[in-house]
Amino acid sequence: MKDVREILKKRPLLFDGGMGTYYKAAPGQECEQANLLDPEGILAVHRAYLAAGADTVKTNTFGLPRMAAAQNPVWEALADEGWKLAVQAAAETGAAVFADIGPAPDTEAQPAAQLYIALADRFAALGAKNFLFETLSTDTGVTEAAQHIKKTVPDAFILVSFAVLPDGYTREGRHCAELVRRMTESGVVDAVGLNCVSAPGAMRTLVQRLGGTKLPLSVMPNAGYPVVTRTRVQYQGRPEYFARELACIAAECADVHILGGCCGTTPEHIAALRGALDALPDALPAAPVAEVSTPAKPEVEKDDAFLRKLNAGKKVIAIELDSPKDADLTGYLDGARRLQAAGADLLTIADCPIARARMDSSLVACRVHRELGLNVLPHMTCRDRNLNATKALLLGLYAEGVREVLAITGDPIPTAERDEVKNVYQFNSRKLAQYIVSLAGEGREMPSPMTVFGALNLNARNFDVELRRAVEKMENGMSGFLTQPVLSAQAVENLKKARETLGEKAKLLAGIMPVVSQRNAIFMENEINGIHVEQAIIDRFAGLDRAQGEELGLEVSVQAALAAAPYADGFYLMTPFNRVALMERLIARLKEEVIAD
Repeated sequence: MKDVREILKKRPLLFDGGMGTYYKAAPGQECEQANLLDPEGILAVHRAYLAAGADTVKTNTFGLPRMAAAQNPVWEALADEGWKLAVQAAAETGAAVFADIGPAPDTEAQPAAQLYIALADRFAALGAKNFLFETLSTDTGVTEAAQHIKKTVPDAFILVSFAVLPDGYTREGRHCAELVRRMTESGVVDAVGLNCVSAPGAMRTLVQRLGGTKLPLSVMPNAGYPVVTRTRVQYQGRPEYFARELACIAAECADVHILGGCCGTTPEHIAALRGALDALPDALPAAPVAEVSTPAKPEVEKDDAFLRKLNAGKKVIAIELDSPKDADLTGYLDGARRLQAAGADLLTIADCPIARARMDSSLVACRVHRELGLNVLPHMTCRDRNLNATKALLLGLYAEGVREVLAITGDPIPTAERDEVKNVYQFNSRKLAQYIVSLAGEGREMPSPMTVFGALNLNARNFDVELRRAVEKMENGMSGFLTQPVLSAQAVENLKKARETLGEKAKLLAGIMPVVSQRNAIFMENEINGIHVEQAIIDRFAGLDRAQGEELGLEVSVQAALAAAPYADGFYLMTPFNRVALMERLIARLKEEVIAD
C-alpha cells in the first residue's frame, strides 16, 4: 500500500470520485449497505476509479456516523466490510486507502466527538492509517477525534474536508477560512480541504480567496450542480471541464496538493484529471492576479445611537411592539413615533411570535428606521429560513442601516398546522449568531459586524443550564441578552447570577412586561413559555377594572425595574395588547424613578 506522505513529496495526491452517486443503490437502500448486499458492485467501483489513475480510494462508509448515532448495530459490520473491499481493490495497484467518515450529528446525549472516535477506533483496529473526515459543515468534535487517533495511531494521516457553498460558508454558517485556520492550529490534522456542494469553477474561486495555508490543501468539488428529474439526480459537468479547472487550481495555488472528486464525478472525470495533472510542468508559476481599479467606498456607520449609549454605560430603554397581522402599517408607525417621543432608545420587533404569521419583522424594522430614524432591533428566528434566505435578509438589513439583531431559535409551529406548514430549522441561535458575526471581516460581505443579542430566560427551571447556554452564545459572538419578564423575586436573583457569571462584557436588558389584569397574569403564567408570574402578583389584580389594572401594572413594573437595575444595562419593555399609551407612561416613570441620565 502506497505511503501518502511519500506521494505528496513528489506530486499531487489524486483521490477517487463520488461513490454514492456513481454506484446505483437499490431504491430505499443506503449505498453503504451494499458492502454486505453487493460487495462485487462496490469492488467494481473501487477498481474503476483505480484504473482511471487514482492514487487512493475511500472506504464506502460515509454514512456510518448517522447509523451509529441511530444505534443501528449494522454499522460495525458495514465498516468492516467497507474496509476489506477497499483494501482488496487497492492491493491490486498498491494504492492507499482512506477510512471515510462523514458528518456526525452532535447532541448533548451523544456528542459528535464520541461518534467520530467510535468509527476511528473501529477502522484503526482493522489497520487503517489514513483517515478522511469529509463533507463537514462544522468542526465540532473533529479536533477531539483527531487527537484520539494520533494517540492510537501515531503515524496516522488525517485529512479534514468541509462542504462549502460558493459564497464561502457551510450550511451551518461557518466560513471556510475560519475552519481551515482552526484545523491548522489544532496541531493534529495533516491536511485540510474543501469538497462537495460547489462545482469546479466556484471551488477555484474559493481556493483563491483562502490565500496561503500552512497545511496541504485538498480540493474535491462536485462534477457540477445537480439536475433533479422525477426519478434521479444527475450531474452534467463534463470530465474535460472538471479536469481543466482542477488542473488550473493545482497550477495557481502552491498549497493544493490533494485533488479528487465528490458527487457526480465518475471514473471518466478522474481519468481526465489524471491526464491533466500529469501534463503539468513540475514547477509552474502562479497566474498573475489582475489589478482591478475600484472606486473609493463611502464611510459606513458601524454602530448607532443606541449602541453608543449602551457602550458608554448609560441605561437604555428598548421597547417591543409587535408588527401588524395585516398589511397596514399606519397605526404601527404612529405607535412607534409616540414611543420614540416618549424616550425609547430602540424598537424591537418580534419575528412571528408563537409561530403565527405577522408582517415581517425585518421589513418593518427597515421602514421604521428609514421613516423615523429610530434605532431598531428585528428579531430573527432560526425557524422559517434556510441559510441563503437568512444571509439575503441580513445583507438587506445592513444596507438599510440596521446594526443589531436578536438571534433566537423561534417557537415551533403548533401541531394542528404541521400537515400544511412545515418547520425549517437549519441551525440554532448559537450557530446563527456565529454566522452573523462571520459575515464581517477582510474580504467578507459586511464592512463591520452586526451586534447580535440573544434571549435569556430568567424563569428557566434549571437556570444553571440556561446560563451555560448563555456563555456558549457569547463564545459564538453574541454581545448581550434581552431577558424574559422579571415578575418574581427568583427572576431578580437569576439576573444577579447572570451578571456575576457573564461579567460586565455582556449587555443585559432586563425584561419588563406590565401585567394589566388578573386574567392576563394567569394566562401568562400558564400559556406563555418562559414567563413566571408570582402568585402574590396574580392575587393583587383580583377584582380590578381596566384602569385600576393598568395602575397596578405600572407600579409592579417600576418595582421590578428598581430591583433589576443594579444588575442590568437597561430595560427591555414588552407592550401588552399594543397599549402604547400605557408604555408611554411606563417610560416616563422609569426615567423619573429608575434611570438617572
